[in-house]
Amino acid sequence: MAENGIMHPLETKSSSWGLPAFVLFKDARLVFKLDSLGLEILRIALPAALALAADPIASLIDTAFIGRIGPVELAAVGVSIAIFNQASRITIFPLVSITTSFVAEEDTLRNISPEAAKCEDLEKSTGHKSNEMKELTPEDVAAENLEKGAGGNAVTKEPEDGSDTSTCKLPSATASKTEVKKGKRHIPSASTALVLGLMLGLMQAIFLIFGAKILLGVMGVKPNSPMVNPALRYLTLRSLGSPAVLLSLAMQGVFRGFKDTKTPLYATVAGDLTNIILDPIFIFALRLGVSGAAIAHVVSQYLITLILLWRLMKQVNLLPPHVKDLQFGRFLKHGLLLLGRVIAVTFCVTLAASLAARLGSTPMAAFQICLQVWMTSSLLSDGLAVAGQAILACAFAEKDHKKATAAASRVLQMSFVLGVGLAVVVGLGLYLGSGIFSKDGSVLHLISIGVPFIAATQPINSLAFVCDGVNFGASDFAFTAYSMALVAGASIASLFLLYESNGFIGIWVALTIYMALRAVAGVWRMGTGTGPWRFLRSSSMP
Repeated sequence: MAENGIMHPLETKSSSWGLPAFVLFKDARLVFKLDSLGLEILRIALPAALALAADPIASLIDTAFIGRIGPVELAAVGVSIAIFNQASRITIFPLVSITTSFVAEEDTLRNISPEAAKCEDLEKSTGHKSNEMKELTPEDVAAENLEKGAGGNAVTKEPEDGSDTSTCKLPSATASKTEVKKGKRHIPSASTALVLGLMLGLMQAIFLIFGAKILLGVMGVKPNSPMVNPALRYLTLRSLGSPAVLLSLAMQGVFRGFKDTKTPLYATVAGDLTNIILDPIFIFALRLGVSGAAIAHVVSQYLITLILLWRLMKQVNLLPPHVKDLQFGRFLKHGLLLLGRVIAVTFCVTLAASLAARLGSTPMAAFQICLQVWMTSSLLSDGLAVAGQAILACAFAEKDHKKATAAASRVLQMSFVLGVGLAVVVGLGLYLGSGIFSKDGSVLHLISIGVPFIAATQPINSLAFVCDGVNFGASDFAFTAYSMALVAGASIASLFLLYESNGFIGIWVALTIYMALRAVAGVWRMGTGTGPWRFLRSSSMP
């Protein structure tokens, strides 16, 4: 694509690839290269992956401790966790995803042109310009990047606490003009995210506490089932931590937007270590059983929230000058789209857990162990998704199509390689180490049946999760919502059909179909050169 008679370096080469889909394989031999892009991805992805994996790992340890009590308690906790996670994802996932993109965009514009960022109100006054603004606008910066072959310098804003923040490309001629004054940032989307996170957390706690019995019944736990009492105790106590969970995740979205994934990692590790230490004390020493496991988890979540809030207050003015600065309308517009999407995403997994519970406590216990391992290992690739989203949001804000394409291709290629490695590690690890989670022979037999599915789906899962980050970074929220609705419809049908005919195995076959469809839908937009990726199609045309 040529602009103003100048050919962008990327488009000069991409024309030889023909179709936009081939860009996904472009420079695949450089997937392990530690160039500036590779280092930026790893700097964001590694801490993010560790932070994302920390909580499921803590849940795995919970599972191991509870498994020592008995298979009934293990199955009861599995159902309760499925309900809690479903509610949490529905309420917080849209908020976290939107917050990351919005904060990255605002911080990028702030770094490029402080006065423009200060005047920018993305909700009400996009076209307003200050008479006193002397710095370049983002469009001017992008145009100068094109004229100089995007050969600008990088300006990095280092906060006082030493955490990493966003790095945005700027022309050397304007670098001295665009340095941001030291001090706390004013990011309206960050303040909005925290207010919404706290409100949603309180609403979720009330909903789960008063609706616990009904929700357990919906999940297939009958009133006379031995799982009812332990499941009810665990879910009720765990719900008390909902405000802390949602508020901490909202703050993690803010830090991700700053490309700072180390701070959430430190806070998460501190909280999860506390959980691990308190588990045996509350469960066995104090003889609280499943209630002790829930209490330990709640304490750890509030500790994480306090740490993140303390760190964030050092960097951001959390109280906006005026209430009207809060961007509720903007969040609501995109949040409703992602709300529908996340309901479709998590309903498939929750339905699978419900069907497993109908098979009995033993199949449910085996399914819970397999599902925890499946999700924990797959979430490691979410670190790449976070990196892709943050980098792409910055690149699209700068209108740097070259970096957007290169970053998207690189993270997708890295995700597939990661998935292949996880397939080997997870397959062997679960096959040889399933005895850690249970000593029941029937449970171990069912786990061995699920191992091939868990291992084989790792590359598919990894690709699907990273595609989410790529699409969110491009702010393509509408497409991700509508495409997931279609995927969920086909997946739900396959779950019911295969469950009736093949039971435990059928559930895992259906989940494999579900993740495969997610991966295809994820790469569709970029592969066809549509939506925010239209520039790929125009560059491939003669």
